[in-house]
Amino acid sequence: MSRRAIKKKKRRKKRRWKILLFVIAIILVIGGFYLFSVYNNVRTTVNQDLHEDVSSIDTDETKEKVDNKEPINILLLGVDERENDVGRSDTMIVMTLDPNNDQMQMVSIPRDTRAEIAGDGRVTRINHAYAYGGSDMAANTVENFLDIDLDYYVRVNMEGLSQLVDAVNGITVQNDRAFSSGGFNFKEGQIELDGREALAYVRMRKNDPSGDLGRNERQRQVIQGIIDKGASLNIMNKVDEVMTVLGDNVSTNMQFADMRRLATNYRSARKDISTYQMSGQGTMSNGMYLMIMSDEEIQKTHDMIVNFGSKE
Repeated sequence: MSRRAIKKKKRRKKRRWKILLFVIAIILVIGGFYLFSVYNNVRTTVNQDLHEDVSSIDTDETKEKVDNKEPINILLLGVDERENDVGRSDTMIVMTLDPNNDQMQMVSIPRDTRAEIAGDGRVTRINHAYAYGGSDMAANTVENFLDIDLDYYVRVNMEGLSQLVDAVNGITVQNDRAFSSGGFNFKEGQIELDGREALAYVRMRKNDPSGDLGRNERQRQVIQGIIDKGASLNIMNKVDEVMTVLGDNVSTNMQFADMRRLATNYRSARKDISTYQMSGQGTMSNGMYLMIMSDEEIQKTHDMIVNFGSKE
């Protein structure tokens, strides 16, 4: 091969590499713009659609705790808001995250627990606090009832679980007992659920020997199922749909920056999870079923939360 032909071949090879690099650069730029767009869409949804301050929680103090990686308390409210109904917080869980010891604690407060509604004065079921004054009154009531400080709250409309399940193309759960609910039959063992089935699955309570405890466990299963399925999907293709569902059904006093700090500083808290369900004595009062918590039970629960993560 002549020297001229060799030079010409080298130029073609060099030109092909330039074209390939140019194509790769375009892909990276487009991908970068897409990721930036997704990032901004998520941030906008969190800060505008999900964010709702509550006066009973001091977020400035919370941010200092998070920066120092101290244990924090998050109130989880599962609210069943149906059409033409303000809803009540059927699920109330105080979740404590301790990143230094890689542990998390979830304390469930039964919805029928007798308590004084903060800022209202009525003594009734604790889940009425949300119906009377929304997330702010619910958070304030829990703080007063257990004598604790809350750092964040997250309110989820249970109707939104159905949409989230459909957004991830269904979930798998392990059902402990066969039962029927909402027109669906749920067999024992591993079952597949779509959105409507998942909602009926978590709403069943009256035929469950464990009552609220059983329903809370099914809610946890569905939420875990959504997380597991979401992790296995190409979530980038679902992010708009998922964020729309969250924007319609979730409220929190967290900003997007708060969520990022939690994801960074408190990620290890998922390694060791413990749960506790408050228990008391059931009674009827003026035709209403109430669960009376003893002073000892309330003090025990208070100690579990405020001392969680402390060194022995």
